[in-house]
Amino acid sequence: MSTTEDQMRAEADRFREDYAAIRDEVAKVIVGQERVVEGAITAVVCGGNVLLEGVPGLGKTELVKTLSRVLDLEFRRIQFTPDLMPADIIGTNVMTMDPDGRYRFEFRQGPLFTQLLLADEINRATPKTQSALLEAMQEGSVTPGHTTYTLTQPFFVLATQNPIEQEGTYPLPEAQLDRFMFKINVPFLNRDELNEVVNRTILKRSVEIEQVMDGPRILELRRVLENVVVADPVRDYAVRLVLATHPDSEFAQEEVQKYVRWGASPRASQALIGSARVRALQQGRAHVAVADVRYFAEEVLQHRVLLNYDGQAENISVPDLIERLMNHVPEEA
Repeated sequence: MSTTEDQMRAEADRFREDYAAIRDEVAKVIVGQERVVEGAITAVVCGGNVLLEGVPGLGKTELVKTLSRVLDLEFRRIQFTPDLMPADIIGTNVMTMDPDGRYRFEFRQGPLFTQLLLADEINRATPKTQSALLEAMQEGSVTPGHTTYTLTQPFFVLATQNPIEQEGTYPLPEAQLDRFMFKINVPFLNRDELNEVVNRTILKRSVEIEQVMDGPRILELRRVLENVVVADPVRDYAVRLVLATHPDSEFAQEEVQKYVRWGASPRASQALIGSARVRALQQGRAHVAVADVRYFAEEVLQHRVLLNYDGQAENISVPDLIERLMNHVPEEA
């Protein structure tokens, strides 16, 4: 085995240890929700953003707070409301006086200038305010006026929305949804998990959370991901899976042609490969398999596939549609 292979094996082993350490620390606070936790950690490592959809009280806010402590990242929360303005998020220019008595404009940073941002109930704000996050989520910077400010890396947005209470909400535009690497549906707790939550609440047991990583280490992990091998057939499978969501594609099955208005964007292919690399390293491999691509396919694709009128009228389930797509698209072309 060459020196390069030895080094990559060592990096893969350390990556797996770091990933497990983060997951174990978060599990001290978050009861159950293993898939949700795994998705959030994967997105942080990849440099992506996550949209969590679930009813209130399932620990979405607590998950973000716990991640910020475990990863030693600065954390801020924005409660989105209809009267929230873009300047409330980004910041604004205020007039100040310098020591010489001259007036000048000074930029006061908003809560967006952090590392781990919780955008709580993001669909309660107007589209104009929602769009204030677009540049930050994609480019890691904001441009109020004519000046661009670079956000401290790693920067990560975790947004939540309630799927039940839709009165007074504004659906997220497609351009905004596409900036989320994952959309994760947060399930309700089962009997044992709910008993454990109630028990912890009654006993008020304090949990000691240890910091197991910091920002520079997360950025280092992202560089490790770049060295994970993605063979051409595996990459092509991810591409064909995304193309299969488009009704006018040669890979689309009849159900997609009938019920889908628009399929997933190129960012979906990038997200599939990025999450697959994390999954491969987590499993102790320095190369990506097709199973790694499939693992987070639902979280990557479900918010990027838009149903047409017939699909909405028939109440077609997008996650079920994606599951059937994965069974339809062959692993080898």
